[in-house]
Amino acid sequence: METSRKPYSEMSDSELSQELEALRKDYHNYQAMDMNLDMSRGKPCREQLDISMGMMDVLNSSSDLVCEDGTDCRNYGVLTGIDEARELMSDMMENNPDNIIIFGNSSLNVMYDCISRSFTHGVMGSTPWCKLDKVKWLCPVPGYDRHFAITEYFGIEMINIPMTPEGPDMDMIEQLVSEDESIKGIWCCPKYSNPQGYSYSDRTVSRFAHLKPAATDFRIYWDNAYTIHHLYETDQDYIVEILAECKKAGNPDLVYKFASTSKVAFPGSGIAAMAASLNNLEDVKKQMKFQTIGHDKVNQLRTTRFFKNIHGMVEHMKKHAAILRPKFESVETIFSENLDGLGIGEWTVPKGGYFISFETLPGCAKKVVAYCKKAGVTLTAAGSAFPYHLDPADTNIRIAPSFPPLEELKTAAKLFTLCVKIVSIEKILEDRSK
Repeated sequence: METSRKPYSEMSDSELSQELEALRKDYHNYQAMDMNLDMSRGKPCREQLDISMGMMDVLNSSSDLVCEDGTDCRNYGVLTGIDEARELMSDMMENNPDNIIIFGNSSLNVMYDCISRSFTHGVMGSTPWCKLDKVKWLCPVPGYDRHFAITEYFGIEMINIPMTPEGPDMDMIEQLVSEDESIKGIWCCPKYSNPQGYSYSDRTVSRFAHLKPAATDFRIYWDNAYTIHHLYETDQDYIVEILAECKKAGNPDLVYKFASTSKVAFPGSGIAAMAASLNNLEDVKKQMKFQTIGHDKVNQLRTTRFFKNIHGMVEHMKKHAAILRPKFESVETIFSENLDGLGIGEWTVPKGGYFISFETLPGCAKKVVAYCKKAGVTLTAAGSAFPYHLDPADTNIRIAPSFPPLEELKTAAKLFTLCVKIVSIEKILEDRSK
């Protein structure tokens, strides 16, 4: 059904009621389709997983499992990761291999451990956070729900920092960290941010590097999860490398940088890495030597032999982009065709990453998600992109286009726009009746 391009806010009550009646008929037709689509997480689809199946053939029982330096990957040892893996991840993360530690498959696990270590043993000799009266954290919003879940789990007080297309509100960050010693960190997803797809500007990165925190143990948790996850070959975002900026600014120890191959190869069995100053890495290794003798070196070897080098990784990511790009573009096209001009929603058009961020009219996000659910499409719960799952305006919805097949995704996107229209009209009529 074609809708009027006239903004809903300019339509009369009778016009809106007539529109609503027609939209509800369409909605019942979708319910009759008995769909069961899950768009709640940014999971790679089967086709994306299939392009990495060659990794399963890289090693077998006759393979030489000895590294270039003579390390036998079947045995104990090599706490910080094999040289080949550190070199590959250093190229991916744009850092020196000496500033890299390789961990297991999950960078989220590494972030959790960093916070846990800070609570029990402090940061580079500072007071352990468990002995402090209050620990606070800055959270750019909307942001990554799993980041916020970690800090909530540890009982850290989270402070919302509004996001902009240039990155988080740096005026607010600079003031808060300079005045409050209890603020110990900030979550950052600097490239193709989750969920908006924004990339930090050069100026934003520079201002991060020049922060003057009151707390000597303040750290920027720089989760560069989508560092090579471009949707386009030529139209790509680039961000300034944060460790180098911090070093130039005289703040070499200010940042922990994280990345992984989780959405490059197999999400469940990739390799994660942390880049930081040598001082920070020595502090991390003090804990690691009690925690493990070494992570999965066979997997590290398998990963590096499959990709060979950063050029192989970049070519591999083009295959991902070829699968993802039509999905993102289809969602964006359907949103435009169905919602442009109505004044009831805005959405981001990212150049990479895994998400599209949608903003409804105030007070509508939860209802839109609920309407979609009743028609068979599961979205990320409204409010998830905020600490404590509390979106103050109830406007943000994270769209994850990657997992469903393209034709099913198109159907889900059309249903989504239908639900946005229904809920928006209901909201406008409700507000007018007050």
